[in-house]
Amino acid sequence: VINLGNAFVNMSVLEACLETGAVYMDTAIHEEPDKVCENPPWYANYEWKRKDRCQAKGLSAILGVGFDPGVVNAYCALAAKHFFDTIDTIDILDVNAGSHGKYFATNFDPEINFREFIKVWTWIDRQWKEYPTHSVKRVYDFPVAGVCPVYLNGHDELHSLSKNIDANSIRFWMGFGNHYINVFTVLRTLGFLSHLPVTLSTGQEVVPLKVVKALLPDPKTLAPGYTGKTCIGNVVKGIKDGKPREVFIYQVSDHHACYEEIESQGISYTAGVPPVAAAMLVAQGKWDPRRMVNVEELDPDPFIALLDRIGLPTEVREIEPGSPASFDGTVRDLETELRESTATVTVSAANPRIALDAKAQEAALEALCRQRRADRR
Repeated sequence: VINLGNAFVNMSVLEACLETGAVYMDTAIHEEPDKVCENPPWYANYEWKRKDRCQAKGLSAILGVGFDPGVVNAYCALAAKHFFDTIDTIDILDVNAGSHGKYFATNFDPEINFREFIKVWTWIDRQWKEYPTHSVKRVYDFPVAGVCPVYLNGHDELHSLSKNIDANSIRFWMGFGNHYINVFTVLRTLGFLSHLPVTLSTGQEVVPLKVVKALLPDPKTLAPGYTGKTCIGNVVKGIKDGKPREVFIYQVSDHHACYEEIESQGISYTAGVPPVAAAMLVAQGKWDPRRMVNVEELDPDPFIALLDRIGLPTEVREIEPGSPASFDGTVRDLETELRESTATVTVSAANPRIALDAKAQEAALEALCRQRRADRR
């Protein structure tokens, strides 16, 4: 069973597989509708509680086998197996340098997408650290995609890699443009990204986030006019043969080429091909864990080799440590990071509870208005 359903149904599908003995795969971590950004590690809250049952039944359950999570987990295993004797840091970078031509849209389910950005859990110096959304920014020159801003973000794969990969720090960075952050900030400041129901004057109860989802373009309608590239990969730093080493293991996809091939945009393509590859490896017996695993616990070689053949070729770039091409993922004190992050981020981005705080909400709106006036000048 390749579970590509909403993240809210993962445990129901897994339970069905446990009952029937069917192999289970998914591409995202389980979520409960009334809980957002739970305490880490997220896999321990639901999936890993069923590890013993999978082991007892000899059931293969492969968790998070999309691209991120999924392929980037395999890149970590690949780095540990072939490129490094010891790993210091892993920075997972995800940028979409494409354009869908809409005023504002998300590339997959808006409800799930926005829930990712409530707060940031990241793995630094072998412990969990919490940061405000969009508070830590870097700018990096990506292969093919070019120079893009990326922001420290929480993401599924950190919650298994922190357990299974021996590295001091593992961080996830996602690309956002100023326009996206402006719209996101206003929506959250006004409370439209809340997953909690509110009652209208008519007596009808609605969930603001579901209303936003209903108003935004359906992600599957974006594909025909999508242009540009995506670049997703891991910058890994460590030691090999007694010397410092840095490599960028990555994959580049073209939105238009993906549409020409299967009428999909690049985000969906990169998420959909890996579970198909995983299913092929299971059918061939090359992946046969007979227990619950995350992707980094499996041999990365046949997975990467198969992806190379069926549409997601991997590239490896050697980087001179400390050179201008090196990615600096070290997170400094929050005050410094906020000051240097971006002028378009208002106080709301540094206060995840702003929608529940009327005074902070008013102050954020005033700050946003001041910033927009300054931008026009």
